[in-house]
Amino acid sequence: MDNCRLKSILAKELPTIDDIKLLPKVLLHEHLDGGLRPATIIDIAKETGKPSLPTYDTAELENWFFTQCNSGSLVKYLECFDKTIAVMQRPEDLRRIARECVIDLAEDNVVYAEIRYAPEMFVNDIQTYDDVISAITEGFQEGMFEVNANNKKYYLEQGWNPSEATFLYPIRVESLLCSMRQHSDEITERVAKYVVKYRDQHVVGMDIAGPENGFPPSRHLDAFNALRKENMHFTIHAGEDFGLPSIWEAIQICGSERLGHGVRLIDDLYQTNEDGELRVFTMRELGSIPLHPNSHQVRSLQLGRLAHYIRDRRITLEVCPTSNLQTGCVPSSNIREHPVHLFHLLRFRVTINTDNRLMSSTSMTRELGLMVENFQWTFADIQRVTINAMKSAFIPFDERVTLIKRIIKPAYKEFVLDRHEKEELYPRPNRFSYYNADEYSETDDDDEGHKRGHVFSHGDDDDDSDA
Repeated sequence: MDNCRLKSILAKELPTIDDIKLLPKVLLHEHLDGGLRPATIIDIAKETGKPSLPTYDTAELENWFFTQCNSGSLVKYLECFDKTIAVMQRPEDLRRIARECVIDLAEDNVVYAEIRYAPEMFVNDIQTYDDVISAITEGFQEGMFEVNANNKKYYLEQGWNPSEATFLYPIRVESLLCSMRQHSDEITERVAKYVVKYRDQHVVGMDIAGPENGFPPSRHLDAFNALRKENMHFTIHAGEDFGLPSIWEAIQICGSERLGHGVRLIDDLYQTNEDGELRVFTMRELGSIPLHPNSHQVRSLQLGRLAHYIRDRRITLEVCPTSNLQTGCVPSSNIREHPVHLFHLLRFRVTINTDNRLMSSTSMTRELGLMVENFQWTFADIQRVTINAMKSAFIPFDERVTLIKRIIKPAYKEFVLDRHEKEELYPRPNRFSYYNADEYSETDDDDEGHKRGHVFSHGDDDDDSDA
């Protein structure tokens, strides 16, 4: 199958949830303390006597976290972390939780992940910053060793039977050290020093998290300046529960390379009303308009200067769809009113993430499945955001390219080849996109990919290239 045929299939066909599960994924935004196994929380709570849990049944506890986090308030959402942080106060527990995190991601076929955590939340009388970072790093290493010695690719390289492998792909997990923006700038500067100290020991960058309103990122400017002097990477939570000023400070004052969430960037998109005046385009309108590149609503949008700058500079948006609904970041429980698909159509560098797998009862497979179900994303769309994420990772350029060329792209090609070779004998029902030809002009009818705004048919192929 030639590349043109491959790209045509990827740009037209909608994956099932089972298809998505099998594809390699890249995760940039996940908090370690938001992704624990409920069974692990129960085990440690029983052993240590704290915290007190609302239930000691695994399924009921998982449901409790999800329900509590559906408050529509970021502040109340963050309160759910009191339970998980309480079971992360010993080195052995941190190692276990970190190892299990890697295993769980590998089972979801995540091939690269950057997991963030705030060491200041785990420092106590029995463990220092160094103890916390070392224990979590050791846990990640244990998990990676287990996966990377027992996956299909490794078995094939060894000449073993790949059907006996537990995992489909190898995995690489790195750490981002996080500081809480509501804490003092002295703590953030301390965390920045540990980022530099452990830069060659699987700590690849830094983040600040916590409530945005009242805690602008510029409060921690000294820490970010120190990181830049050391040529270290960092991302900043911005545009989650506060608007454009938070995003502007993160980018223009602090120099962030990525935006954690960034959904309030929609406040810098405008439409011309009937009187010829510009007005802000709102999330509420997203659920009622056709979102494809040739729709009048999309064509008439104008980007403000900040939105233009972010798109032009290819600054990455770490979007977490389910989490954004839970925290009230999107003022609706309707994911169709989330701006992620609009950002995707407008060619922002969008990535899809889980944020907190326990709190949102989610996975990368589920988040990407929501994009297919609600926005009719094709294989090409999913590959595009996966490559976006890999290109935005805080590891060296050549290592990013290697993962794209040797794992991500070959996996998509192998998947399509396997599917369509079988379909020659056993055709399956047509599962192409819902867009109808009569929605477009005749001049567009010969360009199916362009009609949908997919990566393979755009002149700007930035997010498809290996670089």
